[in-house]
Order: sequence, then C-alpha cells, then structure tokens
Amino acid sequence: MIGLISATAAGAAARDRLAATWPDRTRVYDGPVRDAVRRAFGECEQLVCFLATGAVVRLVAPLLGGKASDPGVVCVDEGGRFAVSLVGGHAGGANELAREVGEVLGAEPVVTTATDAVGVPGLDTLGLPVEGDVAGVTRALLDGEPVALEAEVPWPLPALPVTDGRDEAEEGASGDEGDYVIRLTDRAVEPAEREVVLRPPSLVVGVGASKGAPVDEVLGLVEGALRDAGLSVRSVAEVATVDAKAGEPGIVGAAERLGVPVVTYTAEELAEVTVPNPSDAPLAAVGTPSVAEAAALVRGGELLVPKRKSERADGRPAMATCAVVRRPARGRLAVVGLGPGARDLLTPRARAELRRAAVLVGLDQYVDQIRDLLRPGTRVLQSGLGAEEERARTAVAEARRGQAVALIGSGDAGVYAMASPALAEASDDIDVVGVPGVTAALAAGAILGAPLGHDHVSISLSDLHTPWEVIERRVRAAAEADLVVTFYNPRSRGRDWQLPKALAILAGHREPTTPVGVVRNASRADESSRLTDLESLDPATVDMMTVVTVGNTATREIAGRMVTPRGYRWQERDR
Repeated sequence: MIGLISATAAGAAARDRLAATWPDRTRVYDGPVRDAVRRAFGECEQLVCFLATGAVVRLVAPLLGGKASDPGVVCVDEGGRFAVSLVGGHAGGANELAREVGEVLGAEPVVTTATDAVGVPGLDTLGLPVEGDVAGVTRALLDGEPVALEAEVPWPLPALPVTDGRDEAEEGASGDEGDYVIRLTDRAVEPAEREVVLRPPSLVVGVGASKGAPVDEVLGLVEGALRDAGLSVRSVAEVATVDAKAGEPGIVGAAERLGVPVVTYTAEELAEVTVPNPSDAPLAAVGTPSVAEAAALVRGGELLVPKRKSERADGRPAMATCAVVRRPARGRLAVVGLGPGARDLLTPRARAELRRAAVLVGLDQYVDQIRDLLRPGTRVLQSGLGAEEERARTAVAEARRGQAVALIGSGDAGVYAMASPALAEASDDIDVVGVPGVTAALAAGAILGAPLGHDHVSISLSDLHTPWEVIERRVRAAAEADLVVTFYNPRSRGRDWQLPKALAILAGHREPTTPVGVVRNASRADESSRLTDLESLDPATVDMMTVVTVGNTATREIAGRMVTPRGYRWQERDR
C-alpha cells in the first residue's frame, strides 16, 4: 500500500489525482502532517508526500530503521513539477515509484541513486537473493574498476559492465582475475572479500510425504539434502509434488517456511518420467512409481540429489522423501519494434526491454538509433542488410545459452521484420516476449490524415522472398475487395517495374482520381510527404524508404488530407 500525505490545497489536488488513478494501491492519510507521516510510515510499503523535501526529511528522520526495512519515500513538490526519490530507492522501490508518479502527474522523476544515474543495474535490484559486499562491488562497477563475473549457472541477467566476457563465464572460466567478483551460483558458498554472490532460483526440490508427515520432518529432510550436497537453500525455486499431495500440511508448511510455491503434477505426468529409484510404495499410494524424483525431473534438469528419505529419532519409518534437481536457465528473447525512427515514437516497453537485455542483436543502422539507451556492458551483435535469418538464428542461440536477448527491428518487429524468422527458429526451450512498435503504415497514415479509417491491407512488393505471382494475386484480391492498400518495399534500383504493375492492377478497379499518399522516412528528420492520385503518381519518385498508400473508392482528399470514411453511407451523402 502507498500512503499519500499532503498539507495544502495544491498538494491535496495532486494527491487526489494519484489516489483516483491508483484506487487499489493508495491510502490517503489526513490529519496533522507529523501524525499522518508516522502512521503511514508504520503501515505502508511506500509513501508519497506532497511536501517540501526539507520537511519530509525532518519528519521521516526519527522513523528510519534500516535500508532493508524502511518504506520507500517519494517527495512531490506542491507545484507537481518533480517527484523525488528520497528514501529506499532500491529496497523500498522509491526510484521506480518516482517514475510512476511522474507519469501520472506529468512530473519529472528525480533519482539520485548512483547506479540508476549512470545506467548500471543495482545488484540488489536484479530480483535475486544477494549476499556479500554489495556496496563495494557496486562502487567498483561505477568507478570502472575490474569486476569479474563468474557465472557458475547461466542466468538471464541484464547487462553488467564486467571486465571478463560472458562467454567465458558461462563455460566455467572466470577470465582475467579482477579485484572484485560477482559470483552467480546456487552452491552454498560464503562470499569472499570484495565479492557479491547472486543466488539464481535454479533448484527444484521434489517431495513425497505420507499423510500427516510433520512440517519439521519434511523441512529438515530438504534442508539436510541441500546442505549435504553443498547447495544453497536460497536458490530453491519451488517444491514439486504429486497433485494428490497438494494440500498435505507437511509439504505446504515446509514450502511456506522456505518461501517458495508448491507446484503439483498429475500421477500420469509423473509416471512418464524415467527416474533412477522407482518404488512400489508410491505406485500403490498415488499411482506413480516416483514422486520426489519424478516431480523434480518432470520439466528437465540435472539430478543433483537422488531420492533420500527422512530419518526419525524414534526409529519409526520415514514419512518423507525428497530429491533435488538443477533446472537449466530459460533464456529470454524480446523481439522489439523500434517504431518508424522518431525517438518519441519508441514505446516505454521497448525502452525497458532494451535496458533489460544483456545481448542486443540487430541491423547496424537500427543499433545506431538506440545505442545510447543500452546499459553499459551490453554485448552488441550487429550485421548489415540481407542478414535477417542469420540475426534471427544468432538471437535464438544466445537466448538458448541462458541470456537476456533483445532482437530489434524497425516499426513493429512482427510486420515485415524480425519476429517471423526468429519465432520460426525458436522452440519452447526459451521465453519469448513480443514488444509492439508503431509500424511504417501507421506512421505514414498519421502524416497523411486518416487513410486507414476503414478496412486496409499492407503488401510488400519485394519479390526476394515471395514470388511475384503470389504478390500479384494478392494485389488483385485487394483491388477487387476495394481495400485501402499500403505498399511496403515499393521500388529499388534493381526492382523498378513492380510498383507500376501493382498500380495498374488497382487502376482497373478504381478511378484515376483515387487519392494516393506518398511518405518517405516517416517521422525522421528528413521526412517528406505528398498527396497525389492514382493517375498522377510517378513511380520513379518512390524508393525503398517510401511507403505508398492507395485509397479505396470511398477515400477522399479533404483540406489537403487523405481520409477514408469508416462507412460507405458517408460517401453516399457526399454525392
């Protein structure tokens, strides 16, 4: 919950706007400001104070307890111009809250945390348990001192400005020794001096239990198995079992104390898993020859701890079994549309994915457009025109190695761009995220007016991958269906006859005066556009940087703009 506190009418107005936007996330604290801050500080995870920063500092100073426990505090001036992350930038989430508040109120977020200011991700903000000298290693990253990344377990981390290559780290070599180390491991190792240990959630504990098995017996078995194998309990991602045991108190309670979810599978699913230690007992009880091992292995991985039973001091039979598996990291592939070129048409989601990626794959000219948005340490794999399939294979291969990858394309990556070849290459062993972008057709449409106001179609005239016979059939179908047509890749030096042919096909179904919009380099600095008609368009004035939009029988030029009405009734009234 976010506590909202204000002292004046101006502050209350901004406060109420935030409360109306986030009704389920916020709580307004009225009354004397000092009392309101004290109550909110003790009851909420975050605070937004519509007060002067000096006042907020004096009010919260006596309440501060520690970095790990204090709520995040954001201060907004009464003019609503700035949202200042004051306390708990990382642990309390104040940095991100300041950005969110800024978006709602139109205020400038002010974040002074060093890592955020220079674009280096905070080691305590990666979503992984972290141990060791966080402050020292972070300072070394900021100062450009040697920091080695030793990734014993591949994991899709964001870019870090480490001194040794990720390739070597993932193969088990640490590269050149640095004064500082970031170690990514699920082993139970203590951080050395000037070292940070990150714990990836790579371990799955499979558990079987008899009815009424005590929580302490199940938990003791799991913790002992991890300890004996030299594995960290902080890397346990989940407790897995058969669905018949989903509500077993001993299993549920142990998972709660470990702070992880219980994941269940049917007996039929578990029975299909080949395990080293099957048994007749679980087969008779729940219908599968293995629970612990099978539940841990059902989604693949390396069996680190084979089935073991609990031990009871009174000598009675064990009531629980467990097994531990290390699952391979699932890499992450974000296919990102950059929009038509203008920076303000790059979506916030696209920006976030570019910042999240450790590896960027893209066409060299598109990489140059957004290079300044990448985090320090991002590995860039770029290539020239004509290497689309190679880039797709490269991006998928990097994701399969457990990396966080962004594959970029112009416009929307799913429209004549990189999403199609990448997803044709990818299988279900990686996570894929699509990030939409503003397409060239939409950018050109906005410049021309409203040419896409009714049904429309986009057709690429490039026959490099599609036979001309297929393209021609599609153009004829669009002409006969009276669809507005946007032509991508209309004309190049080596392909100068396709556009005249396509226009001739459309002319067989439309009047010579049908409006045609021509936009070159939509939204970029050298953007140009003109409105002509089907009879007057000179194909020689069009190139590969141009989008050509041909109206349907209802499209009109109105006040110098190209407009296609949403229905034909408007056309009839116009006659």
